[in-house]
Amino acid sequence: MNNGYVDLHCHSTASDGTLPPAEVVRLARDGGLAGIALTDHDTVGGIAEAAAEAQRLGLAFLTGIEISCEYPHPGTMHILGYGVDPNSATLRDLTTRLLEGRDNRNPKIINRLNELGVFITMEEVEQEAKAAPDSKKPIGRPHVAAVLLRKGYVSSIKQAFDKYLAPGGLAYFDKERLTMRQAMEMIRESGGMPVLAHPLQLRTQSDAELERVIKDLKDLGLIGIETIHSDHDAALVEKYTRLADRFGLLKTGGSDFHGSNKKDIRLGVANGRRIPFSYMESLLKRHQELRRAG
Repeated sequence: MNNGYVDLHCHSTASDGTLPPAEVVRLARDGGLAGIALTDHDTVGGIAEAAAEAQRLGLAFLTGIEISCEYPHPGTMHILGYGVDPNSATLRDLTTRLLEGRDNRNPKIINRLNELGVFITMEEVEQEAKAAPDSKKPIGRPHVAAVLLRKGYVSSIKQAFDKYLAPGGLAYFDKERLTMRQAMEMIRESGGMPVLAHPLQLRTQSDAELERVIKDLKDLGLIGIETIHSDHDAALVEKYTRLADRFGLLKTGGSDFHGSNKKDIRLGVANGRRIPFSYMESLLKRHQELRRAG
């Protein structure tokens, strides 16, 4: 049994991180991690590169994806899919649909900004995306934010999101989201294992409501809860650990690393805590069992 540490929730330039997939893996190795799962938003586009680098460096690797689900505001629900097959037709169709939804959102954001007297164009955003080091990344809000900064409408990327582009911002439009049933089914049909990410972000009003959500998800095939996360303090880690044990679910953990987009988060460390290799080992074991069961 490996006594090292892992990170089971991190992002690369394939979605909204700032480091390429292989560089995320190298950072994990340099940080002394024994394993990693890449969980980009709505895409598995970085998996092949990350997996190849992990194999080269001798790190344990687990494929992953993070999918946003419909959920009553002000909360958000994200489901992590571990062990998904990147070549699955089901997953390919899903990610194409979700990325097209992001593309449909971009012109709405531009139009709203123009209505607010913030004059940028879609062409400028496209040029920003092409010129960026991560030019293979789908065009999205980070590129809009970069144009706003370059043209002097904001003083930082953070201000661009806080004022205009984040939920509650003046030019925010939601992206297409799956129902939790759809997300769970898609992950399972792609050979993956659904895990509830950062349950704090559900913003449930009571413990009873949280338990109802987890029960509903388990009935749909949930196999785990992310107990350790950068948003979770010691009391929450303990609380979510008890819930996982009560519902017979695996415990997972990750930093939710995004590179310089979240400068206060370090790969492999979640609010001062490390994620034990045993969490990854349990996922890998369950994945093998599910594959044998067919």
